[in-house]
Amino acid sequence: MIRVTLADDQALVRAGFKALLDAQPDIEVAGEAADGEEALRTVRALRPDVVLMDIRMPLLDGLAATRRITEDAALKDVKVVMLTTFELDEYVFEAIRSGASGFLVKDTEPDELLRAVRAVVAGDALLSPGVTRRLIAEFAARSKEPAAVGALAGLTEREREVMALVGIGLSNEEIARRLVVSPLTAKTHVSRTMVKLGARDRAQLVVLAYESGLVRPGWLG
Repeated sequence: MIRVTLADDQALVRAGFKALLDAQPDIEVAGEAADGEEALRTVRALRPDVVLMDIRMPLLDGLAATRRITEDAALKDVKVVMLTTFELDEYVFEAIRSGASGFLVKDTEPDELLRAVRAVVAGDALLSPGVTRRLIAEFAARSKEPAAVGALAGLTEREREVMALVGIGLSNEEIARRLVVSPLTAKTHVSRTMVKLGARDRAQLVVLAYESGLVRPGWLG
């Protein structure tokens, strides 16, 4: 059973999400919060698998609450999906920098929301290739020189290659075609790379790929 906590200051929004999620045989709503501080207390008490976190909330906004969750070692298995009314690039950038595993707009179709919850639990990132490319372009505009690549020293050449392909927004299936391997093999390489680097999920691999210099802005075509 996938346990989800809802954090949104609008009761009607929470009620709609709760009705949808609780109707699924493999998902249940474990806790609700109307502000960021309450969200933190609820997550620490209940340890859900996924938090659907609104960005704009009173007392503590969703980005700050997400940072506190992802920085807490005791909550390392909690995945956060950010929710907002508009898909603004600066929100995508800050959400992933804050440690979120994905980003969804509130008018997402019900089936897509359910797929999203299941995807983050499976370790996948909720970023389309287009959003991933915009994210990396944002890093290119904001970041200074890439960090030293020493953090990647423990990776094999193939794992570095796979990480770079994740960084430019390719799915496991696309990586498999590019490297002429099976999708399962590609997924295994991605998983091993995440474990070696201590990455929470695929979204964090994108961040690390750019910050290490493994991915360059010129690769965005």
